[in-house]
Amino acid sequence: MPHLGILAHSVEGASLCLRTFCQLGFAESGPHQHPDVTLDCIAMGRSMPAWDAGDHASIRDTLATSVTRLARAGADFFVCPDNTAHLALEVPGEPLALPGLHIAEVVAQEAAHAGYRKVGVLATAYTMDSDLYPRALAKHGIDAAVPDADDRAVVNRIIFDELVEGVFTDTSRSTFHTIIGTLRDRGCDAVALVCTEIPLLVDPATAPLPTLDSTRLLAASAFEIAADRRPLPEWRGGHPQP
Repeated sequence: MPHLGILAHSVEGASLCLRTFCQLGFAESGPHQHPDVTLDCIAMGRSMPAWDAGDHASIRDTLATSVTRLARAGADFFVCPDNTAHLALEVPGEPLALPGLHIAEVVAQEAAHAGYRKVGVLATAYTMDSDLYPRALAKHGIDAAVPDADDRAVVNRIIFDELVEGVFTDTSRSTFHTIIGTLRDRGCDAVALVCTEIPLLVDPATAPLPTLDSTRLLAASAFEIAADRRPLPEWRGGHPQP
């Protein structure tokens, strides 16, 4: 069975991905059983000055170091449960040491499978201000929408001041629900939770729109590969092929 490598950038999202992957193994194979998995994490704080400077190339180098270490640990493929990190992983460069799943492609495929036509995007400001999700969704004929500037600032603040630190409050949950409601009023028929910590805050049972949980969708796709039900991915960084 293929060995999964998890390239961690933000801790809470990576932890949820690892837990979800292993729980899928428990459900299928019995207690304490799951495919082999290795996690590598270089502290996100080392890359924050580069994020603020827009220096994606240097962040790619840091992330590539983790992928190389995962390969040396025996992993056959990798996932990165951090949407914003994919802005750096898409920078052109030497092929990464392992093939990987691209999180935006996974989310967009699920949105298409569910028949959504316009998807709201909640993420870090880096991701919401980029074409990462509009581009991935457009491949499937799906429109993307982001909150207005003030709401984007609120979402970004909550992510970095609270969620990545493991802080989840009812006040912030209510704020996210209000923002999701605004996206619904603008014609969105689903919302993509594409900061991998947001699924720890927003409950799909009470959210104003159906949710696309990027963290758990990525873990489920990785499990399908690790269980030998899907072939190994081919993406090794750069923009995914159309």
